Amino acid sequence: MAETERYDIIIAGAGLAGASFALAAAQGGLKVVLVDPQPFSAQLAPSFDGRSTAIAFSTFRMLDALGLGETLRPHACRMDHILVTDGRRPGAASKSPSPAFLRFDAEEIGGRAGGEPLGYMVENRRIRAALAEAVTAAGIEVRAPASVVSVERDAGKATVTLADGSILTAALVVGAEGRGSIVRRAAGIETVGWAYGQSGVVATVRLGRDHGNVAHEYFLPSGPFAILPLTDQRASLVWTETTRRAEALRGASDAAFQSHLMRRFGAFLDGVSVEGPRFVYPLSLSLAEKLVAPRLALIGDAAHGVHPVAGQGLNMGLKDAAALAEVLAEAARLGEDLGAETVLERYARWRRFDNAALAAGFDAFVRLFSNDIGPVRLMRDLGMAAVNRIGPLRRAFMQEAGGATGDLPRLLRGEPV
Repeated sequence: MAETERYDIIIAGAGLAGASFALAAAQGGLKVVLVDPQPFSAQLAPSFDGRSTAIAFSTFRMLDALGLGETLRPHACRMDHILVTDGRRPGAASKSPSPAFLRFDAEEIGGRAGGEPLGYMVENRRIRAALAEAVTAAGIEVRAPASVVSVERDAGKATVTLADGSILTAALVVGAEGRGSIVRRAAGIETVGWAYGQSGVVATVRLGRDHGNVAHEYFLPSGPFAILPLTDQRASLVWTETTRRAEALRGASDAAFQSHLMRRFGAFLDGVSVEGPRFVYPLSLSLAEKLVAPRLALIGDAAHGVHPVAGQGLNMGLKDAAALAEVLAEAARLGEDLGAETVLERYARWRRFDNAALAAGFDAFVRLFSNDIGPVRLMRDLGMAAVNRIGPLRRAFMQEAGGATGDLPRLLRGEPV
């Protein structure tokens, strides 16, 4: 009979959301264990995750409060300006796109954001490395590679069995293993959603001249095409295409890919060259019908997978992690059972509306912009022009994108749990 090991919380998934939650919960005095099928070292390989993430300024406060800021700052590129253009041509650099555009400038909300930019662009592998370092420094137990085989729950505890026969028990199990969450399935929680028939082609490029900390987003009929500033005169490209075309781009020779890329870039930024591998990620919407069940809670992509159009997926996941850690730390201080439905419902109430509203908003945004229907184009161009002219509305958009609105968890205000 395998020996049973006891914790306050078992976290399935040691990715960005899971590891961040582990740090936050440990900061709140809780004993946690991370379980992940990938060796921690594999997550740090440059080929594991080629994406870069737009981290809202409030989310960066959270990373600071968790002790990651110093490690991440040298790799974080400020986004001081965001330029959104409604394009008709196949090339981002085409002459005379639609006259409708949106420009967001950090100085406009500088007073409210404490001089912060609109956000920071950071490569995911840098965030993973900083999290791994912080998790190790905090002495958090990590079981990897290790797979969750089953999750059983009763009135007093949750029991997790791993593939190697280990048995772990805790007051609560947190599912943070992404869209295919085993923990979510074990609880019988269904998801609603759909595939977009699109994939995001992601590549890092070196630029011929300075990007000026400007993020560009072009809405083309095939989907968004983003040029996002990175450190060291580089940019991350997120190029949305039909899944068939995206797979063809992944399989294309370097010369062919560069040729397709120049059709998009044209002379927009001089001397663009691709650095490192290309990645293709299928795009879909997935929303869990519930965030909690007895002795179980979901965070990150296990709870909601959204279109990357606004770069908010990780920000939503880290806000989940901050809210859940705060609820649980407070419950522990009051001597409550961490897995009790009354405790978990506080987390669900806090995050349910925000997650559903953002997922629906991003979906509507994609549908509104990924087409070339005349009347629809006219309405969206009028809408963009109006937002661009109305200062308070534009500033409200920026505050929302920066994650500084609503009932913020302590971590997102830069305070410890």
